Amino acid sequence: MPAPAEPLSSDLKPPVIESDEGLETEELILNMGPQHPSTHGVLRLVLKLQGEKVIECIPVMGYLHRGLEKIFEWRTFQGGIRYADQADYVSNMLNEHCYAGAMEAIANIEIPRRAEYIRVIADELSRCASHLIWLGTYGLDVGATTPLLYCFRDREEILDMFEELCGSRMNFNYFRPGGVLYDFPPGMLSKLERFLDRFAEHIERDYVELFETNEIFLERTIGVGGIPADVAKQYGLTGPILRASGVDWDLRKDRPYSIYPELKSFASVTSVEGDAYARYKVRLGEMRASVEIIRECIANIPGGAVRARLGHVWKCPKGEAYYTVEGAKGEVGIYMISSGGSAPNPFRAKMRGPSFNNLQILPWLLQGRLVADAVAILGSIDIVLGDVDR
Repeated sequence: MPAPAEPLSSDLKPPVIESDEGLETEELILNMGPQHPSTHGVLRLVLKLQGEKVIECIPVMGYLHRGLEKIFEWRTFQGGIRYADQADYVSNMLNEHCYAGAMEAIANIEIPRRAEYIRVIADELSRCASHLIWLGTYGLDVGATTPLLYCFRDREEILDMFEELCGSRMNFNYFRPGGVLYDFPPGMLSKLERFLDRFAEHIERDYVELFETNEIFLERTIGVGGIPADVAKQYGLTGPILRASGVDWDLRKDRPYSIYPELKSFASVTSVEGDAYARYKVRLGEMRASVEIIRECIANIPGGAVRARLGHVWKCPKGEAYYTVEGAKGEVGIYMISSGGSAPNPFRAKMRGPSFNNLQILPWLLQGRLVADAVAILGSIDIVLGDVDR
């Protein structure tokens, strides 16, 4: 039999650490979350502190896990689109596009031209809605309240148009294999044009002036949370956080899909500084770019059908595919396997969530930083816990 464990000594104390200033401090374990407003959801960060410096960070995830990939396997091909909404639930249309695209890649479905234009408009509006909720909540992270009100003002208008388009403001269930569920209602494009004019003005007048002239915001973001390009690639980062480190990788041009290769107004937004401020600049630039993309789509949108004729009970043929779109936070991917035959549901559907991959660099980023910087750095990554846990 193994020897009994020795009782813990009552005089054991945390290790004493001498700081650079000659002060003796004790190591402290701090739990930030899972119910903490600065964790952007139900995320728990176990921080090991030396004074006010973070010497180790352990992210604890899984509080929001709902088994979405297993749900995909138990729902019909069309029914799974409704659950793709619940991963990144602030940029839902992009998830739906990815899920529908995987089915179309297996079945080699040709999408009507008008449907492709509608998809791109919905995608870019969804990208703006996601960046707006990030920008407003990031303002709260660094101590500003007013930007949240402005950001939600514009985001509400986008959700109003989505509601008019598909009847919902959050779980849209709008994309279908071969196109989209509904065409634009009468007057929708005119309303959208008027919104774009206001939104473009709000970006320059409200967001740029509020953030870029605020000394506190600049102090808490410039030079904070820097990620070199080689480190960003080693960690597999994608999206704005990668392009803010100087890596010009955007799936809309580097792995083109839909009508993006035809758009003259599209240009990826990059920066080279790699810090929290650069990530802010990239996302702001992406909203400007989305406005121009939507305007070009409105000017050139053709007539015709919005969905391929597949029948009421459609079954995907046998095959497999990995389909990706450039989401608001990075590469959204669906790897789908169809067993064909009479099976009405996928054999397997694996989802790549950009928030999960981007979050893994957080321990590296926080090492040696102050606790106050932990909030600003985490917020700059832009995660959604539904996308992390799934």
